Amino acid sequence: MSGGTGEHGVSAEEPTGAATGGVQEGDGIPDEGPEVSLEGLDEEGRERALRVGLEEYALSEEDLALLAGTGGGDGGEGAAAPLPVLAVVGRPNVGKSTLVNRILGRREAVVEDVPGVTRDRVFYQASWSGRDFTLVDTGGWERNVSGLDLRVAEQAEVAVELADAVVFVVDATVGATATDEAVVRLLRRSGRPVVLAANKVDDARGEADAAALWSLGLGEPIPVSALHGRGTGDMLDAAIAVLPEVSAVGGPVLGGGPRRVALLGRPNVGKSSMLNQLAGSERVVVDPTAGTTRDPVDELVELGGRQWRFVDTAGIRRRVHQTRGADFYASLRTQAALEKAEVAVVLLDASQPLTEQDVRIVSMVQEAGRALVLAYNKWDLTDEERRHYLEREIERDLVQTPWALRVNVSAVTGRHVEKLVPALDTALESWDTRVPTGKLNAFLGELVAAHPHPVRGGRQPRILFGTQASTRPPRFVVFATGFLEAGYRRFIERRLRETFGFAGSPIEVSVRVREKRKR
Repeated sequence: MSGGTGEHGVSAEEPTGAATGGVQEGDGIPDEGPEVSLEGLDEEGRERALRVGLEEYALSEEDLALLAGTGGGDGGEGAAAPLPVLAVVGRPNVGKSTLVNRILGRREAVVEDVPGVTRDRVFYQASWSGRDFTLVDTGGWERNVSGLDLRVAEQAEVAVELADAVVFVVDATVGATATDEAVVRLLRRSGRPVVLAANKVDDARGEADAAALWSLGLGEPIPVSALHGRGTGDMLDAAIAVLPEVSAVGGPVLGGGPRRVALLGRPNVGKSSMLNQLAGSERVVVDPTAGTTRDPVDELVELGGRQWRFVDTAGIRRRVHQTRGADFYASLRTQAALEKAEVAVVLLDASQPLTEQDVRIVSMVQEAGRALVLAYNKWDLTDEERRHYLEREIERDLVQTPWALRVNVSAVTGRHVEKLVPALDTALESWDTRVPTGKLNAFLGELVAAHPHPVRGGRQPRILFGTQASTRPPRFVVFATGFLEAGYRRFIERRLRETFGFAGSPIEVSVRVREKRKR
């Protein structure tokens, strides 16, 4: 989720147009049909009039359900139950990425196994037999690197942390290797249900090779051919049978209890030191060597007179002897923490230039739809010159998150750590904010009256109605008679922030184009 519109790198300028349009009173060049008269109406009256006018347009069942759920504009949980998570694991070159593409029905996963290849997406939405689920691809990223068994075991470990069930892929033509057996031991300890896929069984002659994998002790091996699709339906049936209806590992912890905070950052930025400072004791091992801490550690911390649950995602690391494939594991661990968090505190080293990894972690928080606080650590090590350059770096590299709240801290000395509390409170309040439907439409009316959408091709799209579909994060849906340009959507988002706040929270503005019913 990138600032709501999914567009990057374009500034939101004040729109100009020769005509008026949208949810408003007055004349203009409407896209089609007469406008609803709103003169003299209060917010509730305006909302009712616009709803009546919307009935003239062809609305889908999803539209009607959305409109029925808005009520008076308040309340509503807004957070859908997390989909179950199915991870595909196995050593390199057994056909995991090919199998992922087969499950998805399209070429999404990178099939070629090359060390250091960077991939933006490792989570995919998939469905089978009417069941939706999240598919996690853990492709063979570490081929031809020293310590292969360790790297593959680590990859499987990370995937299992995120998964409700696992598809373990083995090359039936090669048989079970020592690496496969190491992963099996890890899977057994995890307690997760496992479906054993014997891949590369392209015809009946390979059935005997698949049967030999009974020796792994994971139950019946299901012969499949990811390349040709043979047996993949049976494998998915088995996976769906063990997946829960709602994920036990994904989704934020909601509904009472301490608010959950993900503590994120690149290696050696001071995450463990910060957690120790917040906890008031040495809860986590701290060492100058990046990657000291191996696993995420949950800690209940009293801060500002209240308890918070902090997650130290110290698994985000890059060791010297690892290739760039380590970033893949880092992204998985970051995603794991974000899935369970409500707000993220991203630590940045203020004494050093911002890195690509810093920017990527901030972007992950934004795309995950979590509230965000940027904590510039090691502030006591910065001088005036460094602070000047830091401001330039923020303007240049973090242009997509100007709404993020900022706190300057020192994890070692404890400087300004107490300022995290009001920042967290503000971010979470924004994340939970719901704008009443009447007030939202009054805002849209004033907005388009002052700054109408430009006329394109002699037509001017008119905003019919706006509603907030959900919170956590706030998501807004605008019904219009035509396509709203990306720049105008960014303009709406910026004005939403100026009017209603949303400091520290991403927001999303989507547009549904609807035409009048044919008579």
